[in-house]
Amino acid sequence: MSDIKQQIFQELSTLEDIATRLRSTAVNAGRQTDLEVAILTEQVKSLRERNSRATEMINQSISILKKLK
Repeated sequence: MSDIKQQIFQELSTLEDIATRLRSTAVNAGRQTDLEVAILTEQVKSLRERNSRATEMINQSISILKKLK
């Protein structure tokens, strides 16, 4: 009977270790995702600023060309 109890406790300990590793993996994956989102957000912000500047330059160019006509 004590052999069965010992085996049950060993299996429970193994399951606890696995659960701990899974929690750690989930936390790390969440942090990685947060980092990726932050990087992508900055890239989108930068692209929007560039697009805005390019639009202004195009509008100025069109205005200059119209005046030259």
